[in-house]
Amino acid sequence: MKTIGLIGGMSWESTVGYYQAINRGVKEQLGGLHSAQIVLHSVDFDPIEKLQHQGYWQGAADVLCDAAKSVEAGGADCVLICTNTMHKVAAEVEQSVGIPLLHIADATAEVLVRDGIKKVGLLGTAFTMEQAFYKDRLSSQYGLEVVVPNEASRKQVHDIIYNELCLGVINANSRDVYLRVLAELVEEGAEAVILGCTEIGMLINQSHTDTPLYDTTAIHAAKAVDWATGA
Repeated sequence: MKTIGLIGGMSWESTVGYYQAINRGVKEQLGGLHSAQIVLHSVDFDPIEKLQHQGYWQGAADVLCDAAKSVEAGGADCVLICTNTMHKVAAEVEQSVGIPLLHIADATAEVLVRDGIKKVGLLGTAFTMEQAFYKDRLSSQYGLEVVVPNEASRKQVHDIIYNELCLGVINANSRDVYLRVLAELVEEGAEAVILGCTEIGMLINQSHTDTPLYDTTAIHAAKAVDWATGA
């Protein structure tokens, strides 16, 4: 079994989900008392969040590149960035180390294509929903048509992530907001919706809607398990 490197802490609330999902996946694959071999570098999210909102992405990239080098030095055979938004600097992180980076958008797109989805809605931070680094990868490399909420709804989705979910706050009213926005995406023709922020699965899941949901935390973790076990 290979060793999985995780860059976590963005937020630590969702990194917990990664650790659980990867270990459960390895146990399911290998049985017995097997658990995952993991090297985790958990960063302090507060300064990174400030860099994000200041638009100083190179500073954030420098932090993640140092973290990637740390997990590589610790014996990791691959690296995962345990957040969708910070895949904006995935290329820099990948170039900083000699081990492969398992990209969250690639893992998600592969499952969507396998399932025959052509047009998909995307929920996430404003950075993920509005900037090209994520949407363009889905469309240019996988032929997916991506739809995002309108400006007012994007702000609501973004604010709930940073002001509630990253702090571990689960609010039923916020769930209603997300389900309304999700319904708007379906009205725009989305056949399914990507939970494109690793915290969103804390708030909504498949039990809340008939619309197919693709939880990027679960998908990314499963990709890591398959890679590590050779499945």
